[in-house]
Amino acid sequence: MPKNKNKDHLETKKTEHKKKDDKFSKEIEKLKTEREEYLEGWQKERADFSNYKKGEEERFKEVRSFSNERLIKSLITILDSFNLALQSFTRQAQEEEQNENYIKGIALIKSQLEDILQKEGVEIIIANPRDVFDPTYHEAIMEVEKEGFDSHVIVEMLEKGYLLNGKLIRPCRVLVAKDIKKQ
Repeated sequence: MPKNKNKDHLETKKTEHKKKDDKFSKEIEKLKTEREEYLEGWQKERADFSNYKKGEEERFKEVRSFSNERLIKSLITILDSFNLALQSFTRQAQEEEQNENYIKGIALIKSQLEDILQKEGVEIIIANPRDVFDPTYHEAIMEVEKEGFDSHVIVEMLEKGYLLNGKLIRPCRVLVAKDIKKQ
């Protein structure tokens, strides 16, 4: 009988070890699964953070690009005044030679201002007579009847338009031809 008892004892030990092995195997599998979940979560968070960082860099570039927009708009108003002064002096200069020096001085200041604005990303929008009116870049100040002009075309540009780094900050202000036939 002792042989049987030893045999039974060995079988019991084997069963106990198998149960322990199964328990450990299940625990190892559970830990492996948790490790994979944590790794995937960490990788996802890392990618999300990288995307966030790239987005923030783009937003910062945009903010920096347009941060001086208010200043640029004010300078454009001054530029308009220079244009009016030059036009006025040019009309008077035909009779008075002295005004020619004033015109050159104002033209030089205007040119310097335009250079500064261009370096800051400002582009001038020009509207020529007979160009098709485009509300994206033009602001119709008034519709006028003009012989020889089709409707919805520009008759005259009153003020230039401006883009700042590709963004419209002021449209061209224009006179637009009316449809004469409708009246």
